[in-house]
Amino acid sequence: MGNMVKINALDEDALFNAYLAAPSGGAKAAIIVIPEIFGVNQGIRQKCDKLAADGYLAIAPDLFWRFAPGVELNPDVETELQEAFGYFGQYDPDDGVRDIEAVIHALRAGISGQMPLEKVGCVGYCLGGRLAYMAATRTDVSASVGYYGVMIDQMLNEADAIANPLMLHIPTADHFVGPEAQAAIHARLDNHPKVILHDYVGLDHGFATEMGDRRDDKGAQLADLRTAEFFDQHLS
Repeated sequence: MGNMVKINALDEDALFNAYLAAPSGGAKAAIIVIPEIFGVNQGIRQKCDKLAADGYLAIAPDLFWRFAPGVELNPDVETELQEAFGYFGQYDPDDGVRDIEAVIHALRAGISGQMPLEKVGCVGYCLGGRLAYMAATRTDVSASVGYYGVMIDQMLNEADAIANPLMLHIPTADHFVGPEAQAAIHARLDNHPKVILHDYVGLDHGFATEMGDRRDDKGAQLADLRTAEFFDQHLS
């Protein structure tokens, strides 16, 4: 359904790739799909395609373009999982949120022949979940959703800057985001007027992936339904 497009990097003389999926009719809004640490792989492209089928212009940026452009990894293959951890270790999330802002600018200006879209949301997974939170605190993105975002507990000092709606999906058995981190997130964000938190009892990191060993169908369907309703409310 989609194709690769070029995005002008923010404050850099560079271009980076993004996967763009457009609906068959006019788009009602745009949604940036922020990948995990595995690149713009088949699962991320599939998420974009599903959003396009729901009427959104969906785009997934290549987060690792500065040092591993075009990489696609499978988390169920141990060697590829370890490769992804290596990329995560050298990745600067400050670069990531600037790249998301660059995509927001491109969507609002009109990208690849598409009409300009003022309403731009984002949804991210794992590292992308952290970047969705950062986008909510550092950009004017219209609405943000994070699935099992990592290290958000270390950035709660930025929560006062959240001006537009944010939803976070938190699996309680996440082996990358432990109970203390989850408790800190709840303590800081439960009463934030712009934030909604959903816990998924007993589920682990990656439960909403499109395919593979980590997916939990029931949990993924519930989280995705909540996300769809959230975007329908805030991007319409």
